[in-house]
Amino acid sequence: MKPALQIILFFLCFTSCKQEVKRTEEKNSSKTLNLGNMVQPVPVNHIKISKDFHIWGASVIKGFDGKYHMYYSRWKYELGHMGWVTDSEIAYAVSEKAEGPYIDINVALPARGKEFWDGTTTHNPTIIKKNGFYYLYYMGTTSPVLAKQPTSMKNKDWWIYRNNQRIGVAWSKKPEGPWTRLNHPVIDVAIDPNAPDALMTSNPAINIGPDGNIFAIYKVVGKQKGWKPIDLNSSESYNISKGDRVRYMVAFAKSPLGPFQKHNETIFELRNSKNDYMIVEDPYVWSQNDKYYAIVCDIKGRFTGDIGAFALMYSKNGYDWQPAKHPLVLPSKILLKDGSKTEYKLERPQLLIEDNVPTFLFGALGITVNGVHRGHACNLRVPLKNN
Repeated sequence: MKPALQIILFFLCFTSCKQEVKRTEEKNSSKTLNLGNMVQPVPVNHIKISKDFHIWGASVIKGFDGKYHMYYSRWKYELGHMGWVTDSEIAYAVSEKAEGPYIDINVALPARGKEFWDGTTTHNPTIIKKNGFYYLYYMGTTSPVLAKQPTSMKNKDWWIYRNNQRIGVAWSKKPEGPWTRLNHPVIDVAIDPNAPDALMTSNPAINIGPDGNIFAIYKVVGKQKGWKPIDLNSSESYNISKGDRVRYMVAFAKSPLGPFQKHNETIFELRNSKNDYMIVEDPYVWSQNDKYYAIVCDIKGRFTGDIGAFALMYSKNGYDWQPAKHPLVLPSKILLKDGSKTEYKLERPQLLIEDNVPTFLFGALGITVNGVHRGHACNLRVPLKNN
């Protein structure tokens, strides 16, 4: 082959390869995660509701068997909304299809006695699968005293249950159980009384990170200066016992059963601000494309301009977070298929992810009944269209 022809062919090949790289980059750029653009109106039957129970916080996974497995919190309807902290249990339902219907099967994690750290209450589940096992993370609590019902944050005994919240894990080879639980929290409170999680750990958002290890974002409360434990025999205000402000932390583990190594700084808050410090809550986390992602409730409207909307955040390391290019996931008033909108925002977001593609967004919804805010609670499943 003549040298001149070789040069021409090389130039043509280089130009073609360069154009192909550019097309690939443009294609990848066009695939920037935009969950809000995937959200579809919610059909009327995409709801899990019960006349006997308040239902909260569904976590759904496609199982090794190809079926769809739902784990959710529930407690007796007559206890009222605040009974979640004293009497919640984690129930299990299954469906042949992602959209449902989900048929109740059993109670995955029932109460097992106040002598256990999670003996009275299991709540806010999140499910993952790894290496042939299902791992069910949850908040558990207990109390030496029986709460007066219907309970309220105005009652001192309510705060005993609240302050005893810890994060646990159970595991099984079968989605219906039986489940084996750790007899100690998998993420416990800190020994250091000045730590931000010295009083309580709760509401686990846990998944598999880009490196294949486990990462967790969770809710914490510390002990403010002068903190004292609840004393039911004292007339002293419980305000001194309910702890410092609510914050969020991150931890990492190589195994789903821990141990978890805590990151030393809190996240999702404004630094050096006492009045407007926490800007999001209720995270759901996962990873894709070598990044950590979280859907959070935008409680101040800082990221979406809509107070109470769901916002998308991302991180390269799991602890430095920023809003995604397309932050709005779901507005605070959700569009239903009949053209109406929900009266209140969704809470506790959870995604169903199939073959690395989000297909449904699950969220808890409080309904006003006879003028009572959150007089009834249920779960909505929001369909997502793969663009």
